[in-house]
Amino acid sequence: MIFHTVLTALLLSSTTAFSTHNTNYPALLQSSSTSSVVTALRAAESEVNFGELDGSDLRIGVLRTRWNDEHVSNLVEGIKAGVTECKVPSENIFIKEVPGAYELPYAAKLLAMSGTVDAIICAGVLIKGETLHFEYISDAVTKGIMDVNLGTMTPVVYGVLNCLDEEQVVKRSSNENGGHNHGEDWGKTAVEMAIMRAEALKGKGQKTGKPGQSELAALGFGGGGAGVNKEKPGFF
Repeated sequence: MIFHTVLTALLLSSTTAFSTHNTNYPALLQSSSTSSVVTALRAAESEVNFGELDGSDLRIGVLRTRWNDEHVSNLVEGIKAGVTECKVPSENIFIKEVPGAYELPYAAKLLAMSGTVDAIICAGVLIKGETLHFEYISDAVTKGIMDVNLGTMTPVVYGVLNCLDEEQVVKRSSNENGGHNHGEDWGKTAVEMAIMRAEALKGKGQKTGKPGQSELAALGFGGGGAGVNKEKPGFF
């Protein structure tokens, strides 16, 4: 009997709590709606705080793919906005196209060896399809870009989106509808890492820390010696 009474009380309490006559019901809906809006607004902001960065004397190279051109072009616009916010002059931003993401590491290696830029950003978009092509390319490009970073000691930013569908790409390459253009963050990352590298090499007699000067000269990059002039690369 006691159990029956308690069960009845619980049922009545539950019914009252979720009843449309509950005076708190509109408030609950409003709270949920407000929370969704706040979440959407937050999604439009970068999750990384870069602080104040001065890239006024830096040269940034951007390697971008022609594959998935529309989305990559949006990312490049974000990159330019990011580095410009860090005071990098427009004439110090260089952009070079390659066919697809697989070609990015090789192009980055050539550019890093030229010693003409302080940091490189590789921008591309990979969207998963029906075959394993996505996995193989993604893995190869990721490893290749990291190898260029460590092998040349030039900051190379990984600006390749790896997405399951086009909707995911749009949310990460545009500031529309609560999305965020990750290119902006990549641009600022390039500036921050270039500054870090310059500070680490300060006093070592080489701002750019170029490896193998004789090798570079043989390849037609730079003029040899420690004081290679950063002229505009024929690359661009």
